[in-house]
Amino acid sequence: MFENLIPRDYLYALLIIIGSVICAKIFYFTLKQYVTRITAKTKTTMDDELLETCHKPIYMGIMLIGAYYATESLKVLIPYKASVETLFVIAGVGLSTWTLVKIIDTFVMHHTIKDKTSRAQRTVFLSLKGLINIFVYVIAIFIILSYFKIEITPLLASLGVAGLAVALALQSTLANYFAGLYISSDRSIKIGDYIELENGLKGHVEKIGWRSTQVRTLPNNLVIIPNAKLSEMIVTNYSDPTEELSFSVNCGVGYDSDLEKVEKITVSVAKKMLKSIDGGVETYEPLMRFKNFGDSNIEFSIILRVKEFVSQYKMRHEFIKALTKEFRKNKIEIAFPCLNIYNRK
Repeated sequence: MFENLIPRDYLYALLIIIGSVICAKIFYFTLKQYVTRITAKTKTTMDDELLETCHKPIYMGIMLIGAYYATESLKVLIPYKASVETLFVIAGVGLSTWTLVKIIDTFVMHHTIKDKTSRAQRTVFLSLKGLINIFVYVIAIFIILSYFKIEITPLLASLGVAGLAVALALQSTLANYFAGLYISSDRSIKIGDYIELENGLKGHVEKIGWRSTQVRTLPNNLVIIPNAKLSEMIVTNYSDPTEELSFSVNCGVGYDSDLEKVEKITVSVAKKMLKSIDGGVETYEPLMRFKNFGDSNIEFSIILRVKEFVSQYKMRHEFIKALTKEFRKNKIEIAFPCLNIYNRK
């Protein structure tokens, strides 16, 4: 009956299309209802995200396979079989490429949205994602070209020459880009760190970009350093492994001073300053040592500790004022260079 209304090959094609739709729906339902429940019980959310990403590509893949076999059954398309197969190969490569790119994006986004992931790490992940995606697209193009039996070797040679020319033209830019990736992934320098370069420049790291790193100095000037140069410099990071910093204050007292009293007063003042001044490490025990017999005084140093590099300036300022006040109160002389002249008759 149906053969009189619809040719058999068209009927088969229609049944294949309907069957592929049903299979795709069943597969999608199975993933949604059963596999999702299994992945929900795992500790990580990575499998849930990947499963969600693959739902649509798998559905489209089943539909594409059904469409291929449906067209194969149509007698009217037999003269165009090669062209039809070519279209499905291109569609299959395109779908596979799109699926792989979505999986890579899901993997990268899973790692970049974590609370513990720093901005520098996010930059590295996103940069690598872009490079990998470009590589996937290039491979897909080569697969299609090879299917059409287009010789790839001359194309690769041409791309190699062109790539070399571009690399030479963008040598400094590429050097800065990869140096930026290295700095970000190595994490020896992070945003917010207080650093000192070998040329004496000091400041807080404000931004690590793909071409340069920005450092803000204490006078509030912004210094922009190319990443390639920064990666070759000797850098002192005052924020790593901890931001706490010890520093010393040098002083000297007259030879007539009671050294026991000097030590007691100095340590006492240091403890008070560490507890009362913002940025001081209250639990730190100040360390004082007499170190030399100077020309006109007995020299000593006291070591204090602050929570971050810039806090030392205020701490040093307040400590010197407080120590001078206590020494004058206790009649302890802070000696200064002098020259005694004796007149012999």
